[in-house]
Amino acid sequence: MPTATTELPSVAEILDVDREYRENAEKGSLKRIAPKRMNPGHEAWLPVLHTARGARRYTVLYSNTPRAHEHGKTRDWVVLYYREGGSSERQCTVITSERGALLGKRIVRGREAECARYYEGSA
Repeated sequence: MPTATTELPSVAEILDVDREYRENAEKGSLKRIAPKRMNPGHEAWLPVLHTARGARRYTVLYSNTPRAHEHGKTRDWVVLYYREGGSSERQCTVITSERGALLGKRIVRGREAECARYYEGSA
């Protein structure tokens, strides 16, 4: 049985952290770092958010992967790193869905069914 330190955060929590990050990134109110990869000009362009929900701590930033750059998603795909207490760090990615019933909605990759239930309940 999962304990509090191994349970996944709810989709609602993840989407709320995603919202907080994207709103503050758009306002320009977050510290920006210069990523070591995919950044030939060594510019500090990548906004970073440190936030918490209860005992869970998050570090959040846009995806800076070759794939995100290739698909032009460096301002859409958001990576959340999180841990609770002494647990190991985990991560998830939030994107804007480009197909199906969730078209145009923010979803947690790999948890699409939970996202569908979340949006059904908020309609």
